[in-house]
Amino acid sequence: MSGTADNPLIYGFEFEGDGTARRLSWDDVVKESADRPGVRRWLHLDRLSPSVRTWLTEQSGIDAVIDDALLQEDTRPRSARHGDGLLINLRGVNLNEGSEPEDMIAIRIWMTADVVVSLRAFHIKAAQDLRDQIMAGEMLPVSTGEIVTYIAARLTDRIEPVISELDSEADDFEDTLLEPGASLPKTALANFRRRVLTFRRYIIPQREALSQMSREGEGLFTNRENLLLREVADRVTRLGEELDTIRERSIVLQEQVVEERAERMNQRLFVLSIISAIFLPLGFVTGLFGVNVGGMPGVNNGVAFTLLCLGMLGLSLGMILLFRRMRWL
Repeated sequence: MSGTADNPLIYGFEFEGDGTARRLSWDDVVKESADRPGVRRWLHLDRLSPSVRTWLTEQSGIDAVIDDALLQEDTRPRSARHGDGLLINLRGVNLNEGSEPEDMIAIRIWMTADVVVSLRAFHIKAAQDLRDQIMAGEMLPVSTGEIVTYIAARLTDRIEPVISELDSEADDFEDTLLEPGASLPKTALANFRRRVLTFRRYIIPQREALSQMSREGEGLFTNRENLLLREVADRVTRLGEELDTIRERSIVLQEQVVEERAERMNQRLFVLSIISAIFLPLGFVTGLFGVNVGGMPGVNNGVAFTLLCLGMLGLSLGMILLFRRMRWL
């Protein structure tokens, strides 16, 4: 769920030099700028809150260009250096109740050596994981780079099982189509391909964003954090390759479904054509003998109708034998 205007600060921490973390309130944040030199901070804010918008543009001390980028309605994953900081947009799967995973939600981040300001509109479990780790005392970030690296890794951790489910779903489609006479619901593959393309829309640029973070994060990430970022980028690259493979498989499945439907239609049309071929001469004969003109043979013969029926039966059998010999049947 999104935050509310009454609680613009979702999580806020200040990390002291002695290795302790202090929980911040909105009152602590709003009375000063975003960063305090020599003190590391993480501010996780509700992007939809009017109070956050006011603080960002009037009190945070963050460049107006960055403010506009952080408050944009629609974004794609990217990373861009601006002065002494990095503007980062990342996406994660939507695991909130009543939502679909492919409706990927955004986290927008401005980081410097002293502060990480992250904004979201919907609940992001990766940020909650970091907050839980800090509250439990299991993780006290030694740098702002460690905060961003942790969030990027946790976002990727939750994307991987969703992509694995898509791969398993493609396997199920293939197994279903291997069964004789099996078919898929008309919209099943179309919906599946739409989900794959939605994921791919964000996964591919996310790979580039993570690589850009590592390249342009000089002074913000330690060597170890750069190594972790490259590892996360490699994982996202692999996810992108899996999505490409799943997309190609879905195209092949769609073509197979179309071919099978066309084959079934051709078979039905073939049967109808054979029936029409058999009854065409019969229709000609019955039409010919149905004319009401003088001189029709057998008009006064009591067995003429029986002979006519036997003749048409023989004609039908002869045509069936001819079709079989021509391997049409």
